[in-house]
Amino acid sequence: MTTSFGSRLADSVAERGPLCVGIDPHAPLLARWGLPDSPEGLARFTDAVVDALAGSVAVLKPQLAFYERHGSRGLAVLEDAVARARAAGALVLLDAKRGDIGSTMDAYADYLRPDHPLAVDAMTVSPYLGPGSLQPAVDTARQHGGGLFVLARTSNPDAGTLQHALVGERSVAQVVVDTVRGWNTPGWVVGDPLPDLGAVQDMASRFGATTGSFGVVVGATLRELDVDLTGLGGPVLAPGLGAQGGSPADLRRLFGSGTAVVPTVSRDVLAAGPDVTALRAAADRWAEALAG
Repeated sequence: MTTSFGSRLADSVAERGPLCVGIDPHAPLLARWGLPDSPEGLARFTDAVVDALAGSVAVLKPQLAFYERHGSRGLAVLEDAVARARAAGALVLLDAKRGDIGSTMDAYADYLRPDHPLAVDAMTVSPYLGPGSLQPAVDTARQHGGGLFVLARTSNPDAGTLQHALVGERSVAQVVVDTVRGWNTPGWVVGDPLPDLGAVQDMASRFGATTGSFGVVVGATLRELDVDLTGLGGPVLAPGLGAQGGSPADLRRLFGSGTAVVPTVSRDVLAAGPDVTALRAAADRWAEALAG
């Protein structure tokens, strides 16, 4: 049994800081870098980002869709990048947003198996087929030391259409958070009553030994935090910094100091490319801002 993702994340953040940089090689950005929208352009883009950042940031988050759109050659680029990034010490969070049932979800979860060609540390998943639909991914993560970040309270404009809908007296978003809290509670399985907050050990610090391997995605650009993260026991992935309008002050406003937050920046760092030194400097500026 390998070290848990939660423990590896805590160690990486302690050494490198909490910054997560998204790798989003969409066609306009490739063009901005002077690269063709092709597997060759994709490879040059990805190589530059990995060379610049894998040795210094805690987490790299490649968006799977931008590699899939180039077919098997695009996935080959990602396969090589994931291996090189992890070898350089970065954790790799695959932004896949997968969500299905039964054997299909089990197959998606194979990204967390160490023998998978695209083996990653963690992946994003969607819970909207029901909490039980993600159980194969939870089981695989536990078996192989992987992690999951579950979409809970995103900040895209119409997210509340579903996320604010009520299940009894709780919003859908709160049910997602409570389910993930359950996953971080030893012995709890989907279908059992949700554990009391007292059953989850409080984290001694933002990223301590008690950091669980299961987290949620909560947007950094929300006007207010309308879900209760108390006792989550795992990390919060907070996208939206930089070009989308989020700031370190928003992180403090939304999450305070008692939550293990992994803030995500993509466009504000990637816009500095293709120069490797400039990319690294852009990431360093964000790391300093987050530490302030």
